[in-house]
Amino acid sequence: MEGSIAFRSSLPTVSNPSVPSGDDSKHISKTQLHFSGNERSGSNLGLNRSRSRPHELPRSARNRQPVVFCKAQQGIGIRRHPPPTGEIEDSKPRNILEEIVWNKHTEVSQMKEKMSLESVKSVLSDVPPPKDFIGALKARAEETALPALIAEVKKASPSRGVIQPDFDPVKIAQAYVKGGAACLSVLTDVKYFQGSFENLQAIRNAGIQCPLLCKEFIIDAYQLYFARLKGADAVLLIASVLPDEDIKYMNSICKALGMAALVEVHCTEELDRILGIDGVELIGINNRNLETFKVDIRNTEKLLQGYRGQRIRDRDIIVVGESGLFTPDDIALVQRAGVRAVLVGESIVKQKDPGAGIAGLFGKDISVKPEVQTIAD
Repeated sequence: MEGSIAFRSSLPTVSNPSVPSGDDSKHISKTQLHFSGNERSGSNLGLNRSRSRPHELPRSARNRQPVVFCKAQQGIGIRRHPPPTGEIEDSKPRNILEEIVWNKHTEVSQMKEKMSLESVKSVLSDVPPPKDFIGALKARAEETALPALIAEVKKASPSRGVIQPDFDPVKIAQAYVKGGAACLSVLTDVKYFQGSFENLQAIRNAGIQCPLLCKEFIIDAYQLYFARLKGADAVLLIASVLPDEDIKYMNSICKALGMAALVEVHCTEELDRILGIDGVELIGINNRNLETFKVDIRNTEKLLQGYRGQRIRDRDIIVVGESGLFTPDDIALVQRAGVRAVLVGESIVKQKDPGAGIAGLFGKDISVKPEVQTIAD
């Protein structure tokens, strides 16, 4: 992409999946600086890069027009970092996604101060092995002939405010499992979604047996290790936030840790980028525009039409439909488009009985019935 500077090295080599070895800063495969308008931002993964000096922009790059969201070929349409103070006029976040990402850098820095990457790695071997997130989705879809449900434990969102005021993450998770969820998604963002890693850990420690997705705005490889420590079996990687090389690198870490990576896209440009990356097994199509938070569920149909849908089928990639799914007709629409799983939060978490909410969403009871055993006399 015009205006990017790249530094190449090799992808990580991890000998022990439970405790990756070595200094991760040596394995960053590519760090790109994306220039749009008079900005300076980077895909900096944040691992031991305190010695790096800021890279100065050539004058010709300072007058470029802002990148149109979802049009960047290599990467992203947001600025990953705030511009240096006093350097440009546009110093405030342009949209809610940019604001969340800027805040996330501060949040991750605070996490590292409390527990270093080395400390996290040192105790990963004590964590029970991850559960098979992808296998659980495939098995449930085959069993029900419907998209497998990833039910989201979610208290609030920037667009809706508090969704479930009587929020008990463990009780909600238990109700989801009883109602037929194949996997759970747990929001861990504190400031904008009122989630936490403590919620994730509490659900795992409560004996929930289905796989858990850590629903987070991942900007730094540190978060992957920390999510695994707290019990995650899968993580979310957002194409609107992460350039291609960051996704490749983080996906390789996930595989080494035994976790699945759900790579989220919301437009054809992002889907084309992700289909160009080897090793992607899960793609989420978000029907919500992460800049405006507006929802159009036919976005899933649009993205899966024609050759893109065929490439996905040929590679046996599981597509997860996300956002705006409230009725059986919505589920039927995305299933016809080629979705094999759905990630749903608001429409079921706000119900007094989440299990009944799941039945209402699918138009029938999809709960797992216990097998009845008879003992012959």
